Amino acid sequence: MARRSPPRCGGGGHDFDAKKKRKVAEIYQALNSDPIDVATLRRMAISEGGLLTDEIRCKVWPKLLSVNTEDLPPLPGKELREDNKDYQQVLLDVRRSLRRFPPGMPDDQREGLQEELIDIILHVLKRNPQLHYYQGYHDIVVTFLLVVGDRLATALVEKLSTHHLRDFMDPTMDNTKHILNYLMPIIDQVNPKVHDFMQSAEVGTIFALSWLITWFGHVLSDFRHVVRLYDFFLACHPLMPIYFAAVIVLYREQEVLDCECDMASVHHLLSQIPQDLPYETLISRAGDLFVQFPPSELAREAAQQQAERTAASTFKDFELASVQQRPDTVLRQRFRERLRTEERTESILAKPRTNRFVKLAVMGLTVALGAAALAVVKSALEWAPKFELQIFP
Repeated sequence: MARRSPPRCGGGGHDFDAKKKRKVAEIYQALNSDPIDVATLRRMAISEGGLLTDEIRCKVWPKLLSVNTEDLPPLPGKELREDNKDYQQVLLDVRRSLRRFPPGMPDDQREGLQEELIDIILHVLKRNPQLHYYQGYHDIVVTFLLVVGDRLATALVEKLSTHHLRDFMDPTMDNTKHILNYLMPIIDQVNPKVHDFMQSAEVGTIFALSWLITWFGHVLSDFRHVVRLYDFFLACHPLMPIYFAAVIVLYREQEVLDCECDMASVHHLLSQIPQDLPYETLISRAGDLFVQFPPSELAREAAQQQAERTAASTFKDFELASVQQRPDTVLRQRFRERLRTEERTESILAKPRTNRFVKLAVMGLTVALGAAALAVVKSALEWAPKFELQIFP
């Protein structure tokens, strides 16, 4: 790993280098543990700076997704393109993805990577016929390709597609819409004024669609920010990207409230995501909000239809998957006891605003994602069993 140049003045650089070295040492200690300390790897991926380098990501991302790097599938062949119903659409999307590659990359190298990108996508779809390609999927796949290379990317993307991304790859967008439906309840819990303004403008949530289904890869221009978010999302519950979308909206509170209260104006504002966001602060904030308002508490408000099926609802901590080395495909029913009683539901969802803000203020002190990070790491075991929806028919 390349060493950082010494700072020109002051001691801040030395402090940063020392902190980074400690984190690298802790990551490698977790990787070399027997068994591998996946919980620590998750905490490292969530905490400030994420996994730091692509070299480390190549080692840690497979552990977060429970992929056995000793038994990788062979590289996909060109025969996948023959009589493939998705090939033409994938080809068009990949050809339009020039900006996702590093600026200044030689054309022949980029074109070679684009060919690999097409093959990875077609390979995953061929092996998993229950998955359906969507525009934006290539934005996620190219991130893995650029970080870990084609062979490992193929295995990681396949696992991700059958877990975190499963709902986006249904024949319809029903489950994707259901996940988007969590956005407004999160905003409402934190800032009712912004929520009510957006409701009055009838802006909906479609502005956040590309954020969600590409894990922000399509809308962020700096690749460093993209991989930092991937560190965070891979270590967390599948709904974490929608919490991150919510904190972006909340961060832009004043811009939103200063906007004309009509759908076109608010949609235009929110769809243009700023490139200079304070990412570490927002990651910390998203983790705090997930701890305070877990999906199980927001499910009733987010549910627009009965019997929704979401991968998020059946997510189990990949710590468990790492031990068992098998996917989580457990079928569940919607709620443990359906709706229990209306009285209990109201007691959960109709908390006084003042109590929410007091709680938020206390949790807001967790600037560096300390206890909150640990709670997010444990989120699947603590909350997913309570949020019992079906994943597959």
